[in-house]
Amino acid sequence: MNRPLLLIACLGPLLGATSTLAQAALAGACCLGLITAHQGLMAPLRPHLGGAARTWAALMLAAALATCLQLTLDAWAMAQAQAFTHYPAIIALQCMSIEYQLPTQRRWQTLLKGLGGVLLACLALGLGRQWLAGMGLHIAAIAPGALILLGLLLGLYNRLRPSPSP
Repeated sequence: MNRPLLLIACLGPLLGATSTLAQAALAGACCLGLITAHQGLMAPLRPHLGGAARTWAALMLAAALATCLQLTLDAWAMAQAQAFTHYPAIIALQCMSIEYQLPTQRRWQTLLKGLGGVLLACLALGLGRQWLAGMGLHIAAIAPGALILLGLLLGLYNRLRPSPSP
């Protein structure tokens, strides 16, 4: 997998949580916060742990952070928490993937660039779905429509991105 585009994989599970711009902003903020907190708390542990101990610590930390996020949403934003349901647990799985696939050098720069892209893509996806649903295209409000819109957004990104020189 192309490491700079690793975090685009975070969008797949969040397709169901981005039917409006407000939900997309919440999903992007939760993804950004949970992954950043996980990487920040794992940073001092990485030099001292290796192999199975590192995997176990990363798993326990991701699960604890996802539980805290779910409880926070339940306490302070019940309506959004009901729409967001199981997505904090899925973000915890992304934390585990990121832990092992990000490069060790320039880790934070790669992570923040990727998370910024994920946040922008979530917002674009939510805005596009809300606009299309408002225009009468009701498939945009459900997950298959989100997948189609995500494909169109990625195609637009690939079209506008400068191509590498030969």
